[in-house]
Amino acid sequence: MPNAPISRFPVPDPKAWPDDIRARILEVQEKAGFVPNVFLTLAHRPDEFRAFFAYHVALMLKEGGLTKGEREMIVVATSAVNQCLYCVVAHGAILRIYEKNALLADQVAVNYRKADITGRQKAMLQFALKVCSSSGDIGDADFAMLREHGFSDEDAWDIAAITAFFGLSNRMANVISMRPNDEFYSMGRVPKQG
Repeated sequence: MPNAPISRFPVPDPKAWPDDIRARILEVQEKAGFVPNVFLTLAHRPDEFRAFFAYHVALMLKEGGLTKGEREMIVVATSAVNQCLYCVVAHGAILRIYEKNALLADQVAVNYRKADITGRQKAMLQFALKVCSSSGDIGDADFAMLREHGFSDEDAWDIAAITAFFGLSNRMANVISMRPNDEFYSMGRVPKQG
């Protein structure tokens, strides 16, 4: 629906953005060619904007045993379980780009067990979905299963932290009715116009 609101809460006028948030948003716009709506909607609460993106960077851009694509797989699979349209669409686009695979995000969102991914990645998503849906049941056997697939305990922490962080993100995106940018739908599917 053209011109549909991107949030049920007010989206601040760019003139009202604090300087650090303005700089962050302009940097993202320069890199992506547009401003993802998550930046615009979270600017409604500057302190939470800062905390959210600081933790996002700490989880999603760090070095470790998970690739950037695998981190995005976790987001897409768990966001689908949480019925978060924004995160499935936005992170699905990022997943398609990282993995250079136009089909993968849809496969992971619908049923990772049938997706064209490795057994290791399926084990990772099995653990993530258990964290997502029944974290109280996580036990030694779950860590042992991850170790059998080459994951360290620190990797398990990363899988759980990404799942938990995006659980918060999914719930807030749903509550505020955050709309995915139209640009996300074609990213990684259609060659960039140059």
